[in-house]
Amino acid sequence: MTASLRRIWGLMYRHISLYRASWPRLLELAYWPTLQLCIWGFTASFFAARLGSPGTVAAGALLGGVLLWEVALRTQMGVAIGFLEEIWSRNLGHVFVSPLRPWELVAALVGMSALRVAVGLAPALLLAWVLYEFNIFGIGLVLIPFAINLMAMGWWVALGVVSLILRHGAGAEALAWSVLFGLTPFSAVFYPVSVLPKSVQPIALALPSAHVFEGMRAALADGRVAWDHLAWATGLNILWLLAAILLFAQQFRAARRRGALLSIGE
Repeated sequence: MTASLRRIWGLMYRHISLYRASWPRLLELAYWPTLQLCIWGFTASFFAARLGSPGTVAAGALLGGVLLWEVALRTQMGVAIGFLEEIWSRNLGHVFVSPLRPWELVAALVGMSALRVAVGLAPALLLAWVLYEFNIFGIGLVLIPFAINLMAMGWWVALGVVSLILRHGAGAEALAWSVLFGLTPFSAVFYPVSVLPKSVQPIALALPSAHVFEGMRAALADGRVAWDHLAWATGLNILWLLAAILLFAQQFRAARRRGALLSIGE
């Protein structure tokens, strides 16, 4: 186990060194969360000024949705882009000449994604408090399982993207930026599931994110913890994560058999 932890830390340290040596990379981590917060923050301020108390509740839901959705987005992109960094540097084949196991690579990428979320969201959280007097931690301790569920969703979506890259090569790289954005309309980030067409609601309810955001709105509106939504989000994440792990293992074995680990990205 000590050797595994050392290998995981070694790969994480490689990626940390990339950020330490490149301020544009660090800036990019905070750029999109901050930009999203500013856009939706001013929109929320407009609603609050025009609609009074109901607008204030809506503004809180908008800002909370933006910040929590960024947790899922940054987590997913952290894993997927970390994997792409190995491809772009022609390092993937070299990594697996070493004793590194596939699960250790995934663990290192997951660890880096958590660091990316912490660094990228810190400025946005501070600006939300300074500019809009919104403190997401006011949701209470239930914020912790909400955030963990969104991170778990980011992980299984990223594993799905990585599996497609292993299968289809460079042609699937664009999915690293687009897949989770494509799930946004079904995730009920800014509105309840009930406003979606009836035919679409089952798709939304099959996603953990929809249950997280339904629970967030309940907590912001009346301080109620929606245990049912939290349980659904956790259970769905477990199922989707198991499916993503099986898919990744299958595609990794197939890529190794056909020698794609050395040629992928070329």
